[in-house]
Amino acid sequence: MKTHGKKYRAAAEKRAEATAYQARQALEYVKTNAFAKFDETVEVAVRLGVDPRHADQVVRGTVVLPAGTGKSVRVLVIAVGDKAREAEAAGADFVGAEFIQKIKDGWLDFDVMIATPDQMGQVGQLGRVLGPRGLMPNPKAGTVTFNVGQAVRETKAGKIEFRVDKSGNVHAPIGKVSFPLEALETNFQAFMDQIVRSKPAAAKGVYVRNVAVSSTMGPGVAVDTTPYRG
Repeated sequence: MKTHGKKYRAAAEKRAEATAYQARQALEYVKTNAFAKFDETVEVAVRLGVDPRHADQVVRGTVVLPAGTGKSVRVLVIAVGDKAREAEAAGADFVGAEFIQKIKDGWLDFDVMIATPDQMGQVGQLGRVLGPRGLMPNPKAGTVTFNVGQAVRETKAGKIEFRVDKSGNVHAPIGKVSFPLEALETNFQAFMDQIVRSKPAAAKGVYVRNVAVSSTMGPGVAVDTTPYRG
């Protein structure tokens, strides 16, 4: 049986475990009670009333967090010609079709890959390497596009991708504990709004069942789901 440390237990004792807090209160608790020596990530977990085994109930999407993620994102763009120059101008860290061979040789020093549609024939050869790591470009995530400039800028600004897991849960980072409370609240609301907009037509019953926020090392705090039941 897993035993939590003293700092975790002390933080957990300061919340009412059976209470679902308003989002601002829950985030304030997370900020106040973070105890790690590093700047912990603030995460949100959402339990959805969907069955991901059915393709028409898979929930996935992207959202640009207004206050950013607090993380520096290394962006690789697979493009040539004018599109490569557009990516460079937008601030991409690595640009060029030659990186396909580098990845085959074992190079993976990037966080997000964006590719133009005309390059996906070659990028598809990397499926076994990129797929398990969640790095494969996907049109639904906006990472397969000819509008590479916008894609790079949004990714750098705090665009995140989310996808429901096989248990019906969605997890996502929404900032750092060092963020002002207002910034975390704005990011949380943007994420939840997108979750609600992503409700599949085939989903029946209560869609947003449970929501919790936590820091990397801290206990989870339940959030009132009333605003998201519409």
